[in-house]
Amino acid sequence: MEKVKNNKHKIVLAITGASGSIYAKVLLQKLQQLEEQIETVGIVMSDNAKDVWKFELDNSDFENSPFKIYSKSDFFAPFASGSAKYDTMIICPCSMGTLARIASGISNDLTTRAADVILKERRKLILVTRDTPLSLIHINNMKTITEAGGIICSASPSFYSKPQSFDELAATVIDRVIDLAGLEQKSYRWSEK
Repeated sequence: MEKVKNNKHKIVLAITGASGSIYAKVLLQKLQQLEEQIETVGIVMSDNAKDVWKFELDNSDFENSPFKIYSKSDFFAPFASGSAKYDTMIICPCSMGTLARIASGISNDLTTRAADVILKERRKLILVTRDTPLSLIHINNMKTITEAGGIICSASPSFYSKPQSFDELAATVIDRVIDLAGLEQKSYRWSEK
Protein backbone atom coordinates (compact mmCIF):
# COMPACT_ATOMS: atom_id res chain seq x y z
CA MET A 1 0.00 0.00 0.00
CA GLU A 2 1.41 3.40 -1.01
CA LYS A 3 1.94 5.90 1.81
CA VAL A 4 -0.08 9.12 1.49
CA LYS A 5 2.22 12.13 1.15
CA ASN A 6 1.84 14.82 3.80
CA ASN A 7 0.96 18.06 1.99
CA LYS A 8 1.20 20.23 5.08
CA HIS A 9 3.75 23.02 5.12
CA LYS A 10 6.82 23.22 7.32
CA ILE A 11 7.62 26.90 7.75
CA VAL A 12 10.48 28.86 9.27
CA LEU A 13 9.56 32.38 10.35
CA ALA A 14 12.44 34.70 11.11
CA ILE A 15 11.72 38.11 12.61
CA THR A 16 14.54 40.65 12.40
CA GLY A 17 15.02 44.10 13.87
CA ALA A 18 13.71 46.15 10.98
CA SER A 19 10.80 48.44 11.77
CA GLY A 20 7.48 46.79 10.93
CA SER A 21 6.74 44.42 13.80
CA ILE A 22 3.05 44.75 12.94
CA TYR A 23 3.74 42.65 9.83
CA ALA A 24 5.17 39.83 11.94
CA LYS A 25 2.24 40.08 14.36
CA VAL A 26 -0.36 39.84 11.58
CA LEU A 27 1.58 37.01 9.92
CA LEU A 28 1.62 35.00 13.17
CA GLN A 29 -2.14 35.50 13.52
CA LYS A 30 -2.75 34.36 9.92
CA LEU A 31 -0.55 31.28 10.35
CA GLN A 32 -2.57 30.33 13.43
CA GLN A 33 -5.78 30.66 11.41
CA LEU A 34 -4.36 28.40 8.69
CA GLU A 35 -2.99 25.75 11.06
CA GLU A 36 -4.82 22.90 9.29
CA GLN A 37 -2.49 23.46 6.31
CA ILE A 38 0.66 23.59 8.44
CA GLU A 39 2.68 20.76 9.96
CA THR A 40 4.96 23.03 11.96
CA VAL A 41 6.24 26.59 12.29
CA GLY A 42 9.64 27.33 13.80
CA ILE A 43 10.34 30.91 14.85
CA VAL A 44 13.66 32.65 15.33
CA MET A 45 13.91 36.29 16.44
CA SER A 46 16.88 38.57 16.70
CA ASP A 47 17.42 40.55 19.90
CA ASN A 48 16.66 43.73 17.95
CA ALA A 49 13.40 42.18 16.69
CA LYS A 50 12.24 41.66 20.28
CA ASP A 51 13.20 45.23 21.22
CA VAL A 52 11.50 46.74 18.15
CA TRP A 53 8.35 44.64 18.73
CA LYS A 54 8.13 45.90 22.33
CA PHE A 55 8.71 49.50 21.22
CA GLU A 56 6.34 49.53 18.24
CA LEU A 57 3.53 47.33 19.59
CA ASP A 58 3.86 48.07 23.34
CA ASN A 59 3.75 44.39 24.26
CA SER A 60 5.71 41.13 24.33
CA ASP A 61 2.97 39.01 22.75
CA PHE A 62 5.53 37.13 20.65
CA GLU A 63 6.39 35.27 23.87
CA ASN A 64 2.88 33.72 23.82
CA SER A 65 3.15 32.28 20.32
CA PRO A 66 1.77 28.76 19.94
CA PHE A 67 4.75 28.02 17.70
CA LYS A 68 8.17 27.02 19.01
CA ILE A 69 10.69 29.86 19.28
CA TYR A 70 14.35 28.94 18.79
CA SER A 71 17.38 30.86 20.03
CA LYS A 72 19.16 32.88 17.34
CA SER A 73 22.28 30.79 17.97
CA ASP A 74 20.59 27.37 18.12
CA PHE A 75 22.23 25.51 15.24
CA PHE A 76 20.57 22.32 16.51
CA ALA A 77 17.18 23.68 15.40
CA PRO A 78 15.77 21.29 12.79
CA PHE A 79 15.67 23.92 10.03
CA ALA A 80 19.45 24.47 10.34
CA SER A 81 19.70 21.39 8.09
CA GLY A 82 18.09 20.58 4.76
CA SER A 83 17.31 17.07 5.99
CA ALA A 84 14.44 18.45 8.12
CA LYS A 85 12.64 19.36 4.87
CA TYR A 86 11.23 22.74 5.83
CA ASP A 87 9.71 23.90 2.55
CA THR A 88 9.31 27.64 3.18
CA MET A 89 11.14 30.37 5.05
CA ILE A 90 9.65 33.81 5.58
CA ILE A 91 11.74 36.64 7.01
CA CYS A 92 9.31 39.31 8.18
CA PRO A 93 10.32 42.03 8.52
CA CYS A 94 13.71 41.55 6.91
CA SER A 95 16.39 44.08 7.76
CA MET A 96 18.86 45.17 5.12
CA GLY A 97 21.68 43.76 7.28
CA THR A 98 20.05 40.31 7.26
CA LEU A 99 19.44 40.58 3.52
CA ALA A 100 23.11 41.49 2.97
CA ARG A 101 24.38 38.55 5.02
CA ILE A 102 22.13 36.12 3.13
CA ALA A 103 23.21 37.57 -0.23
CA SER A 104 26.86 37.16 0.81
CA GLY A 105 26.41 33.59 2.08
CA ILE A 106 27.29 34.53 5.67
CA SER A 107 25.61 32.07 8.06
CA ASN A 108 26.51 33.67 11.38
CA ASP A 109 23.21 32.96 13.16
CA LEU A 110 20.19 30.67 12.86
CA THR A 111 18.29 33.06 10.57
CA THR A 112 21.06 33.32 7.99
CA ARG A 113 21.91 29.61 8.28
CA ALA A 114 18.26 28.63 7.69
CA ALA A 115 18.05 30.99 4.69
CA ASP A 116 21.23 29.45 3.28
CA VAL A 117 19.72 25.98 3.71
CA ILE A 118 16.44 26.98 2.02
CA LEU A 119 18.30 28.45 -0.96
CA LYS A 120 20.71 25.53 -1.38
CA GLU A 121 17.81 23.05 -1.22
CA ARG A 122 15.91 25.09 -3.86
CA ARG A 123 13.00 25.73 -1.52
CA LYS A 124 10.97 28.91 -1.02
CA LEU A 125 12.61 31.93 0.67
CA ILE A 126 10.43 35.04 1.07
CA LEU A 127 12.03 38.24 2.36
CA VAL A 128 9.57 40.93 3.50
CA THR A 129 11.75 44.01 3.24
CA ARG A 130 10.59 47.30 4.67
CA ASP A 131 13.36 49.87 4.25
CA THR A 132 13.05 52.85 1.95
CA PRO A 133 14.73 54.45 0.08
CA LEU A 134 17.04 51.74 -1.21
CA SER A 135 20.74 52.16 -1.89
CA LEU A 136 22.42 50.45 -4.83
CA ILE A 137 23.94 48.02 -2.30
CA HIS A 138 20.41 47.00 -1.17
CA ILE A 139 19.24 46.64 -4.77
CA ASN A 140 22.25 44.53 -5.74
CA ASN A 141 21.74 42.30 -2.68
CA MET A 142 18.09 41.86 -3.67
CA LYS A 143 19.20 40.98 -7.19
CA THR A 144 21.64 38.37 -5.86
CA ILE A 145 18.96 36.75 -3.67
CA THR A 146 16.43 36.81 -6.52
CA GLU A 147 18.92 35.15 -8.87
CA ALA A 148 19.52 32.49 -6.20
CA GLY A 149 15.79 31.73 -6.11
CA GLY A 150 14.58 33.95 -3.26
CA ILE A 151 11.55 36.22 -3.44
CA ILE A 152 11.70 39.85 -2.38
CA CYS A 153 8.25 40.90 -1.18
CA SER A 154 8.47 44.56 -0.33
CA ALA A 155 6.24 45.59 2.59
CA SER A 156 4.29 48.00 0.40
CA PRO A 157 0.66 47.93 1.51
CA SER A 158 -2.17 48.30 -0.99
CA PHE A 159 -5.23 50.47 -0.49
CA TYR A 160 -7.80 49.18 -2.99
CA SER A 161 -9.39 46.93 -0.33
CA LYS A 162 -10.00 50.11 1.74
CA PRO A 163 -8.32 48.92 4.98
CA GLN A 164 -9.84 50.45 8.12
CA SER A 165 -7.04 49.80 10.64
CA PHE A 166 -3.28 49.38 10.84
CA ASP A 167 -3.76 45.62 11.14
CA GLU A 168 -5.93 45.54 7.99
CA LEU A 169 -3.35 47.65 6.17
CA ALA A 170 -0.54 45.28 7.25
CA ALA A 171 -2.71 42.35 6.13
CA THR A 172 -2.62 43.65 2.54
CA VAL A 173 1.09 42.75 2.57
CA ILE A 174 0.76 39.58 4.64
CA ASP A 175 -1.99 38.20 2.39
CA ARG A 176 0.53 38.37 -0.46
CA VAL A 177 3.11 36.59 1.68
CA ILE A 178 0.61 33.84 2.53
CA ASP A 179 -0.15 33.43 -1.19
CA LEU A 180 3.56 33.27 -2.02
CA ALA A 181 4.04 30.60 0.66
CA GLY A 182 1.46 28.44 -1.10
CA LEU A 183 -1.17 28.50 1.63
CA GLU A 184 -4.86 28.73 0.73
CA GLN A 185 -6.78 31.64 2.24
CA LYS A 186 -9.77 33.88 1.74
CA SER A 187 -8.65 37.44 1.14
CA TYR A 188 -9.45 40.46 -0.98
CA ARG A 189 -8.82 39.80 -4.68
CA TRP A 190 -8.77 42.55 -7.25
CA SER A 191 -11.97 42.71 -9.36
CA GLU A 192 -13.55 39.76 -7.55
CA LYS A 193 -16.75 40.03 -5.52
